Amino acid sequence: MSDPHPLAAKTPGWLDWCPNPSVPAFRPPPGAVDAHCHVFGPQADFPFAPERKYTPCDAGRRQLSALHDRLGFARSVVVQATCHGADNSAMVDAVRASGGRARGVATVRPDITERELRELDAAGVRGVRFNFVRRLVDASPRDDLAVIAKKIAPLGWHIVLYFESADLPDLEDFFAALPAPLVIDHMGRPDVTRPVDGPEFRRFLRFVEANDVWVKVTCPERLSASGPWAVDGERHAYTDVVPFARRVVEEFCDRVLWGTDWPHPNLTGHMPDDGLLVDHIPLFAVTADQRRRLLVDNPMRLYWPGETP
Repeated sequence: MSDPHPLAAKTPGWLDWCPNPSVPAFRPPPGAVDAHCHVFGPQADFPFAPERKYTPCDAGRRQLSALHDRLGFARSVVVQATCHGADNSAMVDAVRASGGRARGVATVRPDITERELRELDAAGVRGVRFNFVRRLVDASPRDDLAVIAKKIAPLGWHIVLYFESADLPDLEDFFAALPAPLVIDHMGRPDVTRPVDGPEFRRFLRFVEANDVWVKVTCPERLSASGPWAVDGERHAYTDVVPFARRVVEEFCDRVLWGTDWPHPNLTGHMPDDGLLVDHIPLFAVTADQRRRLLVDNPMRLYWPGETP
């Protein structure tokens, strides 16, 4: 008898995560947090959403935990992956299995009930994600997102924003009016071929300065135009991204976060060695104090307030 729920094949050309990452030369400080990672399935246990834009490989919580042990991270923030839509089951399973060492960021619909939100909160969810990257999601109606923002505000959650830098002028007024703290993924995806002192990145920095905003200095592997890539032992990777990350850390040292983005969805050019991504951190967080704030103090304050690492 055939399987009534056959597993879907991966998107053609999909790059799987690095199965044997190097041990970083840079060791994160005790209590370090990977503040941006995902889980995919496993598909047999947590089917992907029918409306998804891609079908990834399996990348479950056990593999994520093993990665953190190898890289030297004590805690994590698991962000809902778009391939699972608004079914947060895989993410919540990973957070619950952590014994309090993980928090979650969910994707929800505007009709979510107060009871459902409180169940997510009890499971360890502390934020929702709004995705404005057109190739990953259909249109994100602002009215619906405003409804969600009002519903999550009483819980003290924050809103994670994923957008392209060119779209900020059209979005910043909407973002600034949201009734919750904001966390921006991947530095707002700047065009690193443009000057770090140019008008586009200056606009982003001034938006951060003027609002209740945290910034993830993450995903140089997505932003870099010239490399070199974090593969084959390269510990000075993504040099064109470094000035942008360094500027954000210098200006907003108390509001920056870092994460692996494991298992690196939708990369096409190369798949980074996660150990070498960790070795990228000292290139832009150049002092021990900056690194401790980035990796320990800031994520603890946002996701585990009142707790010690």
